[in-house]
This record gives sequence, C-alpha cells and structure tokens, in this order.
Amino acid sequence: MNAIVEYFQHIPSLHRALIIAGGITIFWLIESAVPLFTFQYNKWKHAGINLFFTFTTIAINFVFALLIVFTSDWCLKHHFGVLQWIVMPVWLQLIIGLMLMDLIGAWLIHYIEHKIKWMWKFHTIHHSDMHVDTTTANRHHPGESVFRAVFTTIAVFICGAPLWLVFLYQSVSVVLSQFNHANIKMNRKLDKALSYIIVTPNMHRIHHHYIRPETDTNYGNIFPFWDKLFGTYCTTSVENIHYGLDVLEGRNDEDVKDLLKIPFGNSIKTDY
Repeated sequence: MNAIVEYFQHIPSLHRALIIAGGITIFWLIESAVPLFTFQYNKWKHAGINLFFTFTTIAINFVFALLIVFTSDWCLKHHFGVLQWIVMPVWLQLIIGLMLMDLIGAWLIHYIEHKIKWMWKFHTIHHSDMHVDTTTANRHHPGESVFRAVFTTIAVFICGAPLWLVFLYQSVSVVLSQFNHANIKMNRKLDKALSYIIVTPNMHRIHHHYIRPETDTNYGNIFPFWDKLFGTYCTTSVENIHYGLDVLEGRNDEDVKDLLKIPFGNSIKTDY
C-alpha cells in the first residue's frame, strides 16, 4: 500500500497522460478485434471528433488542478473531511475514498445533469454519439467538463482526500470510463460477474439508448451499486440498444461547431 501511496502522491504528468492514452489504445485494439456492434463509419474521423473534446476536457482539468490541490492540502492541514475525521488504515481509506469520490464526483453530477434542463443541454453532446466506443468516454462539452471538475473539487472537500487518493481516483475513473464505453463483445457471464464490482460495457451502454427511460438509468462510472441503491439501475438487453438521442435526430453528430453551440440554442427539447 505504501508503494501505491508514494507513486500517486508524486505521479509525473507524463504518467497521467500515458494512462489516458494507454487506456484508449488498449480498448481501441480490443474493440477492433472483438466488436459488439459492427459500425459503418470512419473510425479515425469519429475518434478525431471525440479526441477534440478529450483535449478540451484535459485543458479545463488543468485549470482546475490548482484548486483541487489547494482543496486537498487545506483539508489535510485543517483535518477536515470524512477521511480526516475517522482513523482508519490506508487500505480502508483507499476503498472508502474511491467510493465517495465516485459517488459525488461522477454519479451525483451525472444524475444532476439529467435532471436540470440547462445542464442537460450540455450533457447531450456526450449522448449525441451514434457510434459509442472507447473514445466516447471523454466526449464532453467544455461546459460539462467544468461541471464535473467542480463536483470533483466538492468530492475532495467532503472526503478530505489526500492528493495521492485524488490522483488515484482520477486515473481509475478515466480508465473505467474508457472501458465501459468500449464497443467490446464480452462473454455475458464474465460481464455479469464483473458488474457486481465495477461498471461494465453492457451496463453502461444501456445509458446511451436513444430514448427514456433507459437514458436516465445506469449513471455509474466506477462502481455499479450506486444505481442499484438509488433505484436507477436498468438491465435492458443490449441487442435492443440504439445509440444517440431522439431529440437530436437529423443532426450531424460529427460537426464540432454545431455540437459546441447546442447548449446555447433553443432547438433541443428538454421537457421530461
């Protein structure tokens, strides 16, 4: 455990970049070899659009990095946050910290984005992808990237998370997101077994179905039990999944300029 703490406490920026690039590369190769759906699309062009949004997300996270580091340092200095109030071994701190960070920094903000109309309009860019694959993981409008960075900061504050745990969470979160968006055909028994511990592709792709109620289910990123606990878990057969959004039908899901403007227009239906 000490080695993990030491590594993530001082993880070089290059290593963090390699984790992002390495995850996309590995899952890209796997989904190319054993795809669930055989898409008729230009995989490289599709990836280019999603990588554009990946880079905007990285840029926004870089801006928030100082605030997150400051928040973590402040919590440790003032002994504030759940992990600072309760004495526990490092391994338990890791588990509880990851769970709380995932709940607040991923599940909660994701749920809120589906319930608040003006935030939903930013989130539609993620759902607009008609060919969900591992590159879809970071397809977020810059505005949504700000929402998520704010909630990550809030999660650090509530948890009182030390810096090593913050970097560990962010690394696990990005890799799991790449995994559960990947267009991978998995053995159903294996997928089901894994789904008790982590969010799997078969679980998350239901969330990308083009109509409700499926769209408003399976919000999880790392852990699957938040959806089961809060009643947002769904088990629709993946064979019936159709990607995209009904309110975006007829729009080009690979037009960056149009995607960036969507949240600021009035053409997208947001009624529930």
